[in-house]
Amino acid sequence: FSSEAARRLVQSARSRGVVASAVVHSEAMGKPGQAKQVFRKYGSKAKSGVKKAEKRTKSVAPKLKKGLTPGTVLILLAGRFRGSRVVFLKQLDSGLLLATGPYGVNGVPLRRVNQRYCIAT
Repeated sequence: FSSEAARRLVQSARSRGVVASAVVHSEAMGKPGQAKQVFRKYGSKAKSGVKKAEKRTKSVAPKLKKGLTPGTVLILLAGRFRGSRVVFLKQLDSGLLLATGPYGVNGVPLRRVNQRYCIAT
């Protein structure tokens, strides 16, 4: 609405006996139907300022199961290749084990495996 159009609308509404306050307020808010932003702070104390950065402790990978050394044959207990024998290559930083078939032998590609879902032979 332009201010002229809003004024005419208010005059016509007054002549009909209609309260025209809604028309004026929607004009002042900006776009039609646009709500006014309200930011509230909850709690007895309003927390302000920037939080201090916490020191991150470096995550340590879990210990390897007994008998797990690179080159050991594992039997997978879960997943698509459950029951298949694979070769353990190394432990990753996340704690998972890197194992492979080798792919050319039994079709198992390089896989990340949880220690809990494998048996060392």
